[in-house]
Amino acid sequence: MRADIIRRIIRAYDDPVVRAYCWVRFWILRQRFLDEIGQYLPESGAVLDIGCGFGLFSLYYAATSPARFVRGVDLSARRVAMARRAASRLAIDNVAYEEGDARTFKGDGEVAAAYMLDIVHHIAPDTVVPLLRRLHACLSPGGVLIVKDVDTRPAPKRWFTWTLDKLMAPATPVRYWSGDELAAALRAAGFQVRRHAMLDFLPYPHVIYIATRRP
Repeated sequence: MRADIIRRIIRAYDDPVVRAYCWVRFWILRQRFLDEIGQYLPESGAVLDIGCGFGLFSLYYAATSPARFVRGVDLSARRVAMARRAASRLAIDNVAYEEGDARTFKGDGEVAAAYMLDIVHHIAPDTVVPLLRRLHACLSPGGVLIVKDVDTRPAPKRWFTWTLDKLMAPATPVRYWSGDELAAALRAAGFQVRRHAMLDFLPYPHVIYIATRRP
C-alpha cells in the first residue's frame, strides 16, 4: 500500500528530470527509512517540513496520515509550485506549501512537530543554532523536531555522500556535522536529544536526531 503511494507521488510530476530525481531520493530514503523517521511524527496535528523541495516527503507523510496537516517551506519558488501541483493532482488536501528561506525561517504558530531531512549540511553553520531555536519556539510543549542528516564518520561514507552532493548541486556549500556537534547544537537550542542510527547497505552515514521540547 505505502509503496503504491510512493509510485503515485513520483508520477504526479511532469518533468522527467524531477521524476528521476524523485526515484533517486526515494531509493536512498526508502519506505523503510521513511517509516523509521515517520514513527516519531504525531499521527495528527500540524507538522512543518523545512526545506521541503518538490514535496516528496511531505506528500508521503500527509498521504499516510490524513489527520496530519503538513506545511512545507522551501527557498525555491519553482519547487514550491511543483509541490503544489503534485498535491492537487494527488488530491491530497492536508498539505500546503510556501516559499521561504530555512536560514531565516520564523515560526508563525504552534506546531506539534517539525522535520528537516538532509538540510543541515547545506546551510551556513552560523545559521543552524538560530534556526533550531526558532523551531524550538514554535513547537508545542512535548513537540518533536526530527533532524535526519549524515555523520562525519565513518570517513569513507562521508566522502561518498560529499561526492553525490557535489554531483547533484556543485555550487551548493556542504558542511557535515559530527554526531556530538549536532547533538550539542540541538541541546543549546533547548531540546532534549537522542540519536537513532539508520543501518543501511548503501554507503551513507545516516543519523536521525529526535529532539523534544520539554513538556
